[in-house]
Amino acid sequence: MMDPAEVIFYPLMTEAASLMVEKENKLIFIVNVKAGKSDVKKAVEQLYEVEVDRITVLITPQGEKKAFVKLKPEYKASDVAIKLGIL
Repeated sequence: MMDPAEVIFYPLMTEAASLMVEKENKLIFIVNVKAGKSDVKKAVEQLYEVEVDRITVLITPQGEKKAFVKLKPEYKASDVAIKLGIL
């Protein structure tokens, strides 16, 4: 089990990411390459007090791990993004 602070490096906010926040209720984070989906899920739920519906991860050509975190419908990705200061 990884410490939540070690799992999530920072939220990613690009134009595409902000569209995902609005349309798909998803947040994108750059996470530790060693972190599994369950680590990311626990970290997001603990750090941002939300419930996670689904997580998709991919490794970028730069070797970073991107986590696409879809929140459960009762939580708004935009609220979390505003709290993080990225929206």
